Amino acid sequence: MFGLGMQEILVIALIILLLFGGKKIPELMKGLGKGVKSFKEGMNEVKDLTEDKKDEKKDE
Repeated sequence: MFGLGMQEILVIALIILLLFGGKKIPELMKGLGKGVKSFKEGMNEVKDLTEDKKDEKKDE
């Protein structure tokens, strides 16, 4: 995963745990999940718009 080994991932996770504490991490992950969902919805809208434009050009 991104060229990181298991040791590097554990060190990063430990640093995040120390910085934010155990109670904040679920809130951060929830916010991250909402952000990813919103990004995917936006990408789907862009994809739909480009497909509509292609269909309009074919009809002409």
